[in-house]
Amino acid sequence: MLRTFPTRGALVRPRRTIADVAVFLGAAAALWLIVRLAHGAATAWTPATAPSTVSTDPAELPYYAGRSLLRMFVALVLSVGFTFVYATAAARLRRTEKILLPALDILQSVPVLGFLSVTITGFIALFPGSQLGLECASIFAIFTSQAWNMTFAFHHSLVSQPRDLDEASRLLRLSRWQRFWRVDVPSGMIPLVWNGMMSFGGGWFFLTASEALSVNNQKFALPGIGAYVATASAQGDLGKVLMAVGVMVVMVVGVNVLFWRPLTAWSERFRIENSEAAEAPRSLVLDLLRRSRIPTLLGRVLGKLVFPLDRALAIFGLAEYPLRFSPARRRAADIVFSVVVFGLILYGTVRAVLFVGETTGYGEIGHVLLLGLITFARVVTLVVVGTLVWVPIGVWIGMNPRVSRLAQPVVQVLASFPANFLFPLITAALVATGISLDWGGILLMSLGAQWYILFNVIAGASAIPHDLREAAANLRLPRALWWRRLVLPAIFPSYVTGGITAAGGAWNASIVAEIVSYNGVTLTATGLGAYIADATGSGDAGRILLGVAVMSLYVVGLNRLFWRRLYRLAERRFSLS
Repeated sequence: MLRTFPTRGALVRPRRTIADVAVFLGAAAALWLIVRLAHGAATAWTPATAPSTVSTDPAELPYYAGRSLLRMFVALVLSVGFTFVYATAAARLRRTEKILLPALDILQSVPVLGFLSVTITGFIALFPGSQLGLECASIFAIFTSQAWNMTFAFHHSLVSQPRDLDEASRLLRLSRWQRFWRVDVPSGMIPLVWNGMMSFGGGWFFLTASEALSVNNQKFALPGIGAYVATASAQGDLGKVLMAVGVMVVMVVGVNVLFWRPLTAWSERFRIENSEAAEAPRSLVLDLLRRSRIPTLLGRVLGKLVFPLDRALAIFGLAEYPLRFSPARRRAADIVFSVVVFGLILYGTVRAVLFVGETTGYGEIGHVLLLGLITFARVVTLVVVGTLVWVPIGVWIGMNPRVSRLAQPVVQVLASFPANFLFPLITAALVATGISLDWGGILLMSLGAQWYILFNVIAGASAIPHDLREAAANLRLPRALWWRRLVLPAIFPSYVTGGITAAGGAWNASIVAEIVSYNGVTLTATGLGAYIADATGSGDAGRILLGVAVMSLYVVGLNRLFWRRLYRLAERRFSLS
């Protein structure tokens, strides 16, 4: 009897087997590295014997780079979780929106050193005798430099969600849990990925401040590439600084190739439009994962947990959407919520005012407001120049598939590279040329903040539906009309998100850009950032509180009077719904 053998997939199976082996080995290697690096975070440690510097032996650079990278990814995971919870609550819960959005403005305006001055003592006390407390403080500092931009972007995608998606969710009676994972996250995936990539770059920018800590007249250093650069810069060793920069370039390129590039290519599946892109982004790593059967098997196992989770969340009132309340019950809940929140804000404000009066005195307020005005002028200059430069470039990259394929990796690498690693070189140049940091500080601030505008404009331009592009091409719109009627309205919501985060990032960057040191020489610019950095280093709680409060006042005031109005205009007139 003649036996026949199935031929289906015969040519594909070896390739899939190779892909399975490669994915398995890669996952095993990553898991081993995580365990190896995490083990070093729990070593014995006390504040009295803690080192204030790290070794600048080049042989330690790979280990330092791995420790820094682990902190960055832990902070990224925490930022994504915070983004999902906070942005969804602000967009879906009517009573909390008026509190959560202003609170987010304030949190964004608080500099990294402001968080460290409050949290580092608590984290050290939480893990006595272990370096894990300092690690948590460093990760939390990186988290505060990543989370706000992602939250703003995801919140904007929720409030500007196309109306047909909302109607379909209600007609299908999706639970809030189902709607979140099947509608909200997919519709906001593209801006979330792009802003996550930008936030990751923002975390690199503050890596030095989060690993080489100077708080309350105490200096701590964690093994990491940021602390390595800080130590080499203090020693005036430009050779080792350049060596660390080279390692950083390799690490940023590696993260881009192995993580961000596959993620951006994968997120294209969630693009909402009627026509297909002329040239979709590609990734060799993503192609390898798609050939492998391991992700599919994991998806089947994890997918079985969805139904039990959905049933369990029904207990907490998340089974139906929307939740239904009587008008009287809703008004009573609004009154109680408003009274409680107003009471907490009033109590905190009174305590802060009394504390400032007892420590620094009220006469210091006028001086700090003037310093804030000087830094405000630098921020405005940065945003205006960044808009004029990066909006045309971002549109050109986002709307040309071939240019985007070549330019996006370069832009991602430039944006992810921690610009403050170049601060020692720029500081040396400023010292040699005699240029004041009052002007050079604008350049240093822009190195960390300008990319928010570029990334959001690229994301907005690439998200313009291709049917609209084809209609504009068929109508042969003049260039000026093409910009005015298609491009600017389409990218306006994304630009507002980039502008507000760039302004917030510039305020935060002023902490490390208005006071820089190299080889024992310290340059200080007149401004609020230098004031807060000096107060944090000396442990002056009154000046720290006053400086952070004034910075929050400027940021929130600018957001309320300018950026939020643009946000509402974008939601009302320029959303694709």
